[in-house]
Amino acid sequence: MFNAKVALGTWSWGHGKNGGDQVFGNHLTEDSLRPVVDAAMKSGLNLWDTAAVYGEGTSEELVGNLLKPYKREDYYLSTKFTPLFSDGSDDAMEKMLQGSLKRLHTDHIDLYWIHNSDDVEKWTPKLIPLVKSGVIKHVGVSNHNLAQVKRANEILAAGGVKLEAVQNHYSLLYPNSEEMGLLDYCKENGITFFPYMVLEQGALTGKYNQAHPFEGDSLRARTYNKVLPKLEALTDAMAEIGKKYDISTADVATAWAIAKGTQPIIGVTKPKYIPDTVKAINANLTPDEMQRLETLAAATHVDLTAGWEKNMEA
Repeated sequence: MFNAKVALGTWSWGHGKNGGDQVFGNHLTEDSLRPVVDAAMKSGLNLWDTAAVYGEGTSEELVGNLLKPYKREDYYLSTKFTPLFSDGSDDAMEKMLQGSLKRLHTDHIDLYWIHNSDDVEKWTPKLIPLVKSGVIKHVGVSNHNLAQVKRANEILAAGGVKLEAVQNHYSLLYPNSEEMGLLDYCKENGITFFPYMVLEQGALTGKYNQAHPFEGDSLRARTYNKVLPKLEALTDAMAEIGKKYDISTADVATAWAIAKGTQPIIGVTKPKYIPDTVKAINANLTPDEMQRLETLAAATHVDLTAGWEKNMEA
């Protein structure tokens, strides 16, 4: 979907509830992020993923402000309706969408998502008139299991709209979407699978370990510091494989996700990561390397199910 093999994620941008400062311990500003956007656009990475609830809209504000100098046809916007944070009214989706449009300085969204699986029957049909009006161009569902994706696909198809994308947590350490058959279903039905947290919020970058844990009291530090000792054999192998392709440990995780037939969402906070991402896109891991990584990942026996994923009913 679209031109780039990856999307650029902005969950770690913004501040406040569900924002970059609370979740990641980041304190990013428009000035610090401008070189990131400029480097990405120059490299042809032009699909930007955000959500109305990331930092209560502050991520969308940053994305919108930083892309304002560019022609609208030169980039794509992906944002989300989150039922859990809506007022639950019949027009809640339209109201949340209007807020996103304003913050993003646009009259349409290229890819609009239902952010979690609360009440598939209620919310999925509400995408249909928005597509037909032209205010959203493509639709997807996020944090849905296989049964919920199938049902959303049925509802949309009955209204003449195609489900074009699924976005779930998926990584070497969290292969649940593959294990439940969701990746295969997406491939069979022409649905693009967008994995997020491919780097497990930095735990698979090789920068952090038992001796060098995440600092502070962010959600990321509380979640990952306790499992870092179990990841070292995996990240050591990733570093070794990365040397062969002249890419970083983090980029091996990205290359793995691309090799699985997905279009990963990569969080970017510094311009230096843009050339690295381009190199990861062009790295082609061998089947033996893929198997080695997956075997080591399975041997960690870590459970990284996020709190919001508990709504994905079996």
